[in-house]
Amino acid sequence: MALNETESFSNYSNTTAEDKCAPDREVSQVIFSVLYSVLFIAGLVMNSLAIWVFFQIPSKSNFIVYLKNTVMADLLMTLIFPFKIAIESSFRTPGLQVFVCQVSSVIFYLTMYISIIFLGLISIDRYQKTAKPFGRSAMCKPRTAKILSATVWLCMFLLVLPNMILYKGEVMPENERKCSSLKTDLGLKWHEIVNFTCQIIFWSNLVLIVVCYFLITRELYKSYRKTRGSSRQAKKINTNVFLVLAVFFICFVPFHFARIPYTLSQTRDAFQCSTQVALYYMKESTLSLSALNACLDPLIYFFLCQSFKNMLFAKLHTCTQGLTKKQKDVCSSSMDTPL
Repeated sequence: MALNETESFSNYSNTTAEDKCAPDREVSQVIFSVLYSVLFIAGLVMNSLAIWVFFQIPSKSNFIVYLKNTVMADLLMTLIFPFKIAIESSFRTPGLQVFVCQVSSVIFYLTMYISIIFLGLISIDRYQKTAKPFGRSAMCKPRTAKILSATVWLCMFLLVLPNMILYKGEVMPENERKCSSLKTDLGLKWHEIVNFTCQIIFWSNLVLIVVCYFLITRELYKSYRKTRGSSRQAKKINTNVFLVLAVFFICFVPFHFARIPYTLSQTRDAFQCSTQVALYYMKESTLSLSALNACLDPLIYFFLCQSFKNMLFAKLHTCTQGLTKKQKDVCSSSMDTPL
């Protein structure tokens, strides 16, 4: 996965062989600009609300710590969407393209993989709570989770930092869209290292999450067979637990499968032009699903975190009471005013 990848097609005005393989820019600009605009508004509202609620909840468990880090990564990703919108619009400039290549795209993918890592950590934590609900080890202490979270952010930032600085310092030509054209030789080599590392991060977390939820399912059914719990209650808990798995598969799996043939289409002459264009749209469409993660993660907070749900309802109830009292005061004041 390219941590600073934008469009890899050129947009020359003259008729060239590369133009024949370029997608319809007018169509893609409209579709993806509208799509990311909707994601930006929804993600900004939902994650701002989530942060507002989480700031009222003490970090007394690993689960809360991981969720707080996830919402910070999601909000940071959401703030990058306007640059994605601008680069797809008529407001695109060579200077903006350079900024997108060096900074915003790097942050976009940085937050994506941080979210992937924390979804894996959440899965481990859920399994530990299911297998040993009353256990308390050093790994279950919030302090350990905080240190681990800080390590994740630091290591990922150090991994992508060279992608921000290993550039030639040149302005991108008007018709150029390849970020690789601005990289130094060392930057291109580091880019390959980052790609390989991110693939390892994704696939290892995919295996980790699947294994964890398989073990969680086994523990749940063992528990309900012993206690003879109601099937309705078992189904509810099972559905909530698998929400993380569903979000992971919807948002990240399609993109990483589409990424492989798309990369080959850009590095080898083994595909026809029509196939290259189809792979481009497939990559961009699945990338938007990865961006959708910033809007779906709040569902995890609501359905899996009882503290979040309770605090959210409490805050909304307080706000509702405040508005009702204010309206009553206004009405009372208007009735007391002489005509």
